[in-house]
Amino acid sequence: MKVRRVVVTGLGALTPLGNSVPEYWNGLVNGVSGANTITKFDASKFKTQIACELKNFDPLKYFDRKEARKYDQYAQYGIAATEEAIIDSGVNLETINKDRVGVIFSSGIGGILTFFEEVAAYVKGDGTPRFSPFFIPKMISDIAAGHISIKYGFRGPNFCTVSACASSSNAMVDALNYIRLNKADMFVVGGSEASINEPGVGGFNALHALSQRNDDPTTASRPFDKDRDGFVIGEGSGVLIFEELEHALNRGAKIYGEVAGGGMSADAYHMTAPHPDGVGAILSMRSAVEDAGLTLADIDHINTHGTSTPIGDLAETTAISKLFGPHTSKISINSTKSMTGHLLGAAGAIEGIATVLSIMNDIIPPTINHFTDDPEITTDVKIVFGQAEKRTVNAALSNTFGFGGHNASLVFKKFVE
Repeated sequence: MKVRRVVVTGLGALTPLGNSVPEYWNGLVNGVSGANTITKFDASKFKTQIACELKNFDPLKYFDRKEARKYDQYAQYGIAATEEAIIDSGVNLETINKDRVGVIFSSGIGGILTFFEEVAAYVKGDGTPRFSPFFIPKMISDIAAGHISIKYGFRGPNFCTVSACASSSNAMVDALNYIRLNKADMFVVGGSEASINEPGVGGFNALHALSQRNDDPTTASRPFDKDRDGFVIGEGSGVLIFEELEHALNRGAKIYGEVAGGGMSADAYHMTAPHPDGVGAILSMRSAVEDAGLTLADIDHINTHGTSTPIGDLAETTAISKLFGPHTSKISINSTKSMTGHLLGAAGAIEGIATVLSIMNDIIPPTINHFTDDPEITTDVKIVFGQAEKRTVNAALSNTFGFGGHNASLVFKKFVE
């Protein structure tokens, strides 16, 4: 079977750095932190009181008041980012064959705020079950994918991948392969998360996963820094339009870049910790590069998972050094989570967008908040600290790794017809 080529033709982003792709990219290139003190609830009694929240998001810009009540925040974010991506793609919704357009849209957690509010109201009540009829449809992780297909009439494959923080990268690998195998011509693919709330922050606090640098929020996310103390939780959504090459060319679509390959693996090691030797990360990166038909020496840039956790950052840089060997020092590595925080199930999508834009613009956003070198991180790893780097980027990896040992890597490259 001839494997069809897949390109990116549309982007949409709702992030702590801005509510559109241009705002997001501008924030990344200029090294802006999206972190601040939590405003969405009273976090004064929590160990962590900081997060990367969305700014000035108004759901009534996208939904009327009655409709907005039917969606958990994570679904609102996903639908909003999808609208930008659809418009950006220039696709004609009147003429496209909607039977051949699918939606694979992820969330690591789904409607956690809806679940919390409904259960809290029941516990505070008199024991009479007065649950909203929208409780279950608002909460479930697949509902954003369903709402997107309903809104636009897309009748192709439609589902949600859930693999913790690797969720939306898994979605992209799936979309790539469905198009390659002629199961669809186009996919809306991405992820969304809205976990800045009491159970979200409290749960990650209990795991000792979050930074507690409450007195200095903007420098709290410190990937690869010696004094990193955990990730900063973020929220938002990223959406990409994946399209079969000839389909895109026939409609005169602009092309951001090519989706060249995807790799997935499992650490098979621990419930929350990565394998310290980077075994699963090596497998997913190698698989993605091989799937793209490239060599390790072809990779110019890696947008790392880089969460700012002591164990995770070390395991990932160890994996990169082991896999790429002498070529490691020629790869420009960054962590955009230093600015956006960690969007959990949406991380892969917004970082995929950043990787595509790095390739298109030949600019690699910086890793901010670096103060002290970590002597345990091998010196052959070339991390872009402080300021954006201008260099030719022909091919790049984007990594995401999740609780449960889930690993996903994608290779994007410049489009050459």
